[in-house]
Amino acid sequence: MEGTILSLIPALLMLVLVVLTRKVLLSLGAGIIVGALLIHDFNILDSVSEVWMVFYNIFVSEGSLNTGNLLLLGFLLLLGMMTAFLQASGGSRAFGEWMMKRVKTRTGAQVMTSVLGLIIFIDDYFNSLAVGQVARPLTDRHKISRAKLAYFIDSTSAPITVISPISSWGAYIIGILGGLFAANGITDIQPLTAFIQMIPLNLYALSAVLLVFMVAYLNMDIGPMHKHEERAIKTGAVLDPEQDKVPGDLSNTFYPHKSGKIYHLLLPIIILVVGTVLSMVVTGANASDNVTILTIFANTNVNLSLFIGGVAAVVTSFAFHVGLSIPKANVGKIFFEGIKTMLPAIYILVLAWMIGSIIGTLETGTYLAEIVSEASISSSMLPVLFFIIAGLMAVSTGTSWGTFGIMLPIAAEVAAVSDMEMLLPSLAAVLAGAVFGDHCTPISDTTILSSTGAGANHIDHVLTQLPYALIAAGVAIVGYLLVGLTNMVFIPLFISLALVLLIGFIIHSIKSK
Repeated sequence: MEGTILSLIPALLMLVLVVLTRKVLLSLGAGIIVGALLIHDFNILDSVSEVWMVFYNIFVSEGSLNTGNLLLLGFLLLLGMMTAFLQASGGSRAFGEWMMKRVKTRTGAQVMTSVLGLIIFIDDYFNSLAVGQVARPLTDRHKISRAKLAYFIDSTSAPITVISPISSWGAYIIGILGGLFAANGITDIQPLTAFIQMIPLNLYALSAVLLVFMVAYLNMDIGPMHKHEERAIKTGAVLDPEQDKVPGDLSNTFYPHKSGKIYHLLLPIIILVVGTVLSMVVTGANASDNVTILTIFANTNVNLSLFIGGVAAVVTSFAFHVGLSIPKANVGKIFFEGIKTMLPAIYILVLAWMIGSIIGTLETGTYLAEIVSEASISSSMLPVLFFIIAGLMAVSTGTSWGTFGIMLPIAAEVAAVSDMEMLLPSLAAVLAGAVFGDHCTPISDTTILSSTGAGANHIDHVLTQLPYALIAAGVAIVGYLLVGLTNMVFIPLFISLALVLLIGFIIHSIKSK
């Protein structure tokens, strides 16, 4: 089954079930079980053993604790605790009232959220969770649905980090490029220079970011998003009342303290940001032989940094809460309820890691990569082909970084052999396709954390973001066709962005009638 067309079955089954049932845990579980059965030729005992080992390896790997995963799960629990204290202290309410006096329109609230997504470009995990904490009080007050907030977060986090050289993504990609160039004897361009030259060729990321602002300014509520926004505007319900409580939603658990101040919200979040960034710098510097900005972010321990920042933020929010005239008996309940709100996100994340491991064993990515290697096509079609294959791989595997690791070497080798002028466009297309696929799959950790940061139902987020991701992908495909045919950079980019604007205004004019 490994490395064949049958390896696609678990991913396809999972995606179909998600759409049909809207039950993400059930869908992920089915994909895991079917994948394990395929790996072991439907031997029940071996398949059960496979599922257990995949789960076990999330927490223990090669005889030692998997500290990276444990720290990320710990950070999610800390985030839940912090959120509970921010709401119980009245900080969230105070910030919402303060921002309502300054950001007086729904459009302004949406634009502010989008800008925050661009400013926090250090890491996509950090972006997804931090932006949600800051923007949620304001978007709730302006009756902006949580699904739309999740879209703003997700469609600015990965797209901005994938084009930023000073980010965990940028450092990782530059590191891969260095190895690829050495392996293929490419000496006339340095990895950092190549990365910067690839920025205007990342047509999906740039189109997705532009589309976010079009949605914010023009209220382009299409597909399932229209239902969520219409309900929020008419009833004030930013969440679907028929859905169970989602991560981060404590609106019916605590009554905010009337003495809450803005700094009760902002200071813990500022400490979270500063603590995380400083920890990233320190851990990156300690792990680097030659300390530069790039080596720091290439070697930083993101999960440890998030955990340290989370501990500092929880301690701060706890101290503020204790300083208010609130019965101290509530403290235990706040800790417990904060943890409880994060459990659904943790369940999804753990199952997503498990299906990712199963898919890796089935060599789904290898099978898709072989399709590219064996295809006999014109070099002018390489960028669009790599974009599509990378997108399919990221949808199937749920990992952008895994797609980078598999597809970038293939793109470099194919371009080096067939047409060196298509090298950078092909590499950029892989990056773009991986982010596109990341936006379309319910098993992407970034998509899961965007839902968590926004306090949105996960499947609602996936389904409402999909039409916008497809628009940006369609525009990117046109752009990559032009890149291949013309061997130009900025004209295809200009045409791609112009198409986004044109589509946006057409949709806006149709909906205005």
